[in-house]
Amino acid sequence: MRYLYVKFLFYSFIILIFSTCKPDHEHIDLPDIKERGHLIAITSYSPISYFIYRGEPMGYEYELLKMLGDNLDIPVKIKLARDFEEMIGLLESGEGDMIAYGLTVTSERRKRLAFTWPMNVTRQVLVQRKPDNWRQMKLHQIENMLIRSPIELGGETIHVRRGSAYVSRLNNLSMEIGQDINIVEAPPDVATEELIHQVAKDSIAFTVADENIAHIQSAYYRDIDIQTPVSLPQQVAWAVRPSSPLLLEAINEWLTAAQDHADYYVIYNKYYEDRRAFRSRYASEYFPITGDAISPYDDLLREGAEKLGWDWRMLAALIYRESQFKPDARSWAGARGLMQLMPRTAREFGAENPDDPLQNIQAGVRFLIWLDDYWEKHIENEEERKKFVIASYNVGQGHVQDARRLAKAFDANPDIWENNVERFMIKKSNPDYYNMEMVNFGYATGLEPVIFVETIYELYEHYKKFVE
Repeated sequence: MRYLYVKFLFYSFIILIFSTCKPDHEHIDLPDIKERGHLIAITSYSPISYFIYRGEPMGYEYELLKMLGDNLDIPVKIKLARDFEEMIGLLESGEGDMIAYGLTVTSERRKRLAFTWPMNVTRQVLVQRKPDNWRQMKLHQIENMLIRSPIELGGETIHVRRGSAYVSRLNNLSMEIGQDINIVEAPPDVATEELIHQVAKDSIAFTVADENIAHIQSAYYRDIDIQTPVSLPQQVAWAVRPSSPLLLEAINEWLTAAQDHADYYVIYNKYYEDRRAFRSRYASEYFPITGDAISPYDDLLREGAEKLGWDWRMLAALIYRESQFKPDARSWAGARGLMQLMPRTAREFGAENPDDPLQNIQAGVRFLIWLDDYWEKHIENEEERKKFVIASYNVGQGHVQDARRLAKAFDANPDIWENNVERFMIKKSNPDYYNMEMVNFGYATGLEPVIFVETIYELYEHYKKFVE
């Protein structure tokens, strides 16, 4: 009996210990992130924060995260969330290290988040549609038909993004004016920008947005009014887990220094103030929010990728890396066209006119198929083989084979690119290595194909987030 009692106490103690221990991810801070090798930033897809335009990842948060990564000397990986609650969930579960999105700082949110220094200050405004014939009306007539006081919102229906600070603000406003406001929270995949679009198209009557977001959106939607504030000025910031003080300190140090330099404000103006550029992006068929294309050549890319056995977005990433989708692109070495074919390669694979997009893509795909056939004899894993094909497209298969032989000689895996063959590809520019007996093709600017592979895969990951 005494044995059973002692055993019971023992297991009770173990259960108590485990129940009071925090999950491992709650202890993750900057040193652990650096040891992992990358910082995971949670953001949301929007025409300001993070998007693809004409094949290139862009956005306010995206550009600032690149600056932060450079400052911390660590790459940043982006994880998308649909709304605020999903952002919080990803952060609290350890699937992300920080929220890089324009969060309004509130006392409720401070209970769960550690906010950075403010990125900027804004206020919430009502977004409403101007009268249909407002261009023919006098200013006072327009004003008489618009809501100009929050008191007038009693009994109205306002659609806002789910989980946003707009919800709590409107609830407080209802109490302040002594009348109910019918608050409709949009589904998680509907962003504030989409709700502004719905107001402009007269699908809904009202929404609420941060003034800086509403301001830039009004550059495209001329029929909306954004002049009625519904809040006092509020701070906007990024956030981390409260258990990551070192990461918070590092971000704040970077942010304080960055805000002393013009580059920080150039980025802000690019996305929040440059109304002409915003209109141009928003009207483009190559802007995923309003269009569904990466480039003018998507149909050719799909056709070529099917023959190659690749995801077409990988082929798109390679072409963007080579020419930014410019059919008349020229390199200093004489490479031409979308896939930057050298004259001999163009002729050999059937492009009589390398400046013709169809001929160039078809010849480039034939060359990639040839490279894939070559590497199939050496690299069994299909996904791994793509990296060798892409590297060979850049530097030639002979140089890549040299790097494989060096890898094998120094006990690295010659069939794995990352952290193995790529290390010795870089060493191909070092005479201590390119003069070794097993090296047949001599010197190569080995860093170039390594960056080539890395950037194509990075761009491919961006494309996968946005384009089916």
